Amino acid sequence: IPDIGRITYSRFKKSITRRRTSQDPVASSPVSARWHNGCETDLECSILDQTINASLSSSGDPWKTPERKALLPYLSEASCVRSLDLEQKFPIREDTSAGTHKQKPKRKLQDKTKLLQHQRCLGVLEDKHCFYIRQDASIQICKEESCTWGGCLQVKKRAIYDQEGLTDIASPPELLQPEAKLHISGLQNDYYLNLLDWNKDNLIAIGLRSTAQIWSDESNTVTQTLNLQSPLAYVSSVSWIKAGACLAVGTSNGEVQLWDIETQKRVRNMLGHMSVVGALSWSQHILSSGSRLGHIHHHDVRIDQHHVGTLHHEQSICSLKWSPSEKHLASGSSDGRLNIWSSDPGASRVSASLHSMQHDTAVKAMNWCPWLEETLGVGGGMTDGHIRIWDTSTGKNIHSTNTNSQICSILWLPQTKQLVTGHGPHKNQMTVWQYPSLSKVTDLYGHQGRILHLALSPDQMRIFSAAANGTSYIWKYSL
Repeated sequence: IPDIGRITYSRFKKSITRRRTSQDPVASSPVSARWHNGCETDLECSILDQTINASLSSSGDPWKTPERKALLPYLSEASCVRSLDLEQKFPIREDTSAGTHKQKPKRKLQDKTKLLQHQRCLGVLEDKHCFYIRQDASIQICKEESCTWGGCLQVKKRAIYDQEGLTDIASPPELLQPEAKLHISGLQNDYYLNLLDWNKDNLIAIGLRSTAQIWSDESNTVTQTLNLQSPLAYVSSVSWIKAGACLAVGTSNGEVQLWDIETQKRVRNMLGHMSVVGALSWSQHILSSGSRLGHIHHHDVRIDQHHVGTLHHEQSICSLKWSPSEKHLASGSSDGRLNIWSSDPGASRVSASLHSMQHDTAVKAMNWCPWLEETLGVGGGMTDGHIRIWDTSTGKNIHSTNTNSQICSILWLPQTKQLVTGHGPHKNQMTVWQYPSLSKVTDLYGHQGRILHLALSPDQMRIFSAAANGTSYIWKYSL
């Protein structure tokens, strides 16, 4: 059993840095997709164990395209082997031998305790038979006054709002109205993850612990549940491809998976990152992924050697967004750095960002304006709270206002030329802003936790909001 408590993050990062400077990146072997003619081998999670010794990030250059390489022997179809079950990898059994290698019971108990603590951090429990079980991850519609989910009692909540002098969850008739209230189990309360996306077919993807749930807005039910191979990993980001039924899923162990929703199968597993993949964004067939180690990888999902470019931040990646025109990529990091990159992810030359803007807090809440091509909106964190609108062609801040609250998510409303922001404590409200004046239109209440995620429907008339306490709303925007 690994002694998890002895490895610090700084030592882990230094080790990865040494490997990166000594080796070139290696591309993983793909799993076949219906749009891709390639290897048909379904790689299992055991491949990650074998690739730990190979650095899959680029060298210290800001941008480098890896040279073409043949697949490694252990990534070929002939030698691909399936992983052992977790209980086979980490058996917990008594040593019945009388040899000198018998472990002391006290040390063994300490090791097991540390392993269990690590598993609980990932939302995994171990039962008395040493089998690993997934914690509950589900989505259900609130039953209003009769709802008992997590103490959801509407009468008491309305009484609390009245005492605080706040309005009820319903806004004025001409604004956003709550169309449905949902309860979500298993949503990670992590500011730096991106776990919600809404596609053109009215399917909403939500990352819940070690699963990605697909919610149908038309039937108001969960239509599919996508399970990661290992319950020790959790979903850290989701993103729909713009055209098609492909969902990209980033995981806590550095994988970027592609799932075909029509066939309900994982069609590809792209390796390369060595830490949590917290952000994903599509530009046609190019999928960009950002990790906690500050690396952005560009994957061309049509080819075997999918890793076609790498960008770098000094700190972890919080957000990634390709512009609507797909001419620029915006990336935000935990050190407050916002970078704007060109649209050539496969360039072989060394490339620096076109513009780099510094913020006081992490750049997580970020979104491009859909009707103004080079306009980007950014929301500040706990100690900032400012909305800043950037002209990415010049790198200048053209509008700003102080919300006096943590901004966890931001969304543009094309139908009304407005902005909506999701906030943290102490009010946990949604706020609608008029653009470009950034004057407040209204506040919307109802969430009891910070509103980590916002998504807009394909008809641009509804908003899905998800809060840290597991409460979600679908809001109907009436013109």
